[in-house]
Amino acid sequence: MTVIMLGIGLSLSFSLSVKLNLLICLIAILYLAGCRVSLKTAIIVLLAAFPLALGSWWSFLVFGTGDRWHTAWIYGTRVYAYLLLGMTVTMTTSVKELLLSLEEHLHLSTTFVYGLLAAFNLLSRIKQAYRQIQYSALIRGQVYHLWQPGIYLRIILTALNWSGDLAEAMTSQGFSEGEQRTRMHHEPLPSWQWIIAGILILSYCWTAFFIRPW
Repeated sequence: MTVIMLGIGLSLSFSLSVKLNLLICLIAILYLAGCRVSLKTAIIVLLAAFPLALGSWWSFLVFGTGDRWHTAWIYGTRVYAYLLLGMTVTMTTSVKELLLSLEEHLHLSTTFVYGLLAAFNLLSRIKQAYRQIQYSALIRGQVYHLWQPGIYLRIILTALNWSGDLAEAMTSQGFSEGEQRTRMHHEPLPSWQWIIAGILILSYCWTAFFIRPW
């Protein structure tokens, strides 16, 4: 699914078809419904993206040239096409599964993958550190807001202090940069899945750049 998302997403940048954008949105919604993702989360994400889509639509309608209505609808629907394409991966696959799959099948750097996993696993500690920084500031009679750079500087310094502990933890678990790693779990990826992904991407490109529907 990740390969399909990347292939169609790249082609989507050069496509000028409103109908294809809407078709991608429809297929992605049906796929998400079939996977039974959280309806509440999906609705919140779609509503949060509405100002972006509306802003793109309005800016090209007012300031565009040529067929402004067509251009406005292209860029307005493209926002949701990109968003829903991303949701088909992020809402159906965990970060760990996605990164390990990319490492195994697309040969993503092992150091990069495990570094990202460590960063995602530190999110809960960063939230805790954020609350502690706010509490310590209140004790001193100060209030930190999200738009103040001071609080981000303190969070960065805290994260830098964790980097040494993180490196020691990875070494203690047997991680060595550039060395071959043993796998506890192997995820097979049959060749027919690669063929289907290629057919879907080529079909989209053929429709977008040769048939070119409205």
